[in-house]
Amino acid sequence: MLHINHLSMVYQKAKIAIPALNDVTFNVEKGEFIGIIGKSGSGKSTLLNLVGGLDRPSGGEIIFLGKDLAKMSRYELALHRRHSVGMIFQSFNLIASLTALNNVVLPLTFAGINKKKRKQTARELLEQVGLSDRTDHLPTELSGGETQRVAIARALANEPSMLLADEPTGNLDSITAREIIGLLQDLNKNKGITVLLVTHDQETAEEISDHIIRLKDGQIVDGEDRKR
Repeated sequence: MLHINHLSMVYQKAKIAIPALNDVTFNVEKGEFIGIIGKSGSGKSTLLNLVGGLDRPSGGEIIFLGKDLAKMSRYELALHRRHSVGMIFQSFNLIASLTALNNVVLPLTFAGINKKKRKQTARELLEQVGLSDRTDHLPTELSGGETQRVAIARALANEPSMLLADEPTGNLDSITAREIIGLLQDLNKNKGITVLLVTHDQETAEEISDHIIRLKDGQIVDGEDRKR
């Protein structure tokens, strides 16, 4: 499903080159749950941003469902973000002025879904993540866990093939974090959605992942199959 071949990423700050990824190669099969772990600055988030089409690599290939993201136009990358992947962030990134329902409706609007259908779909997704009674609440009226569930519902809106979760439990207490991880596991196991999870929590990643990718200074230091 995803083939990363000799991927590199170098950021330019003033006249200084800052390497973020260096010769990273790995594969992800459909339906896998992949844990990506490493210390801050190891390249985890950079890797997820590249797979999500938010950045372009400095070198190498990102073959997603047979197409190389590195060669896509800006328009093609926008379509990739809209339809192929769903992104979940540590900081939630909901629009504060929109209700939970309308935050989930937003990507469906960009996808050209008619008004009646997109509201119906958004309600179904919020029910799926356990928030059918919070549809008209603003993000400021929700707990951290509820806010992240809205973000997950939004990420699922256009039926992506892969979820990219960047420290989705980083701002949550331990009990709520386990609930969010359980939801991601359920989506992976029962809905067949491929998940790439970036986390500092090595213990949790090792417990739930089919495969672990460890990054250090922008390179894979080892990988480990952990079929559940």
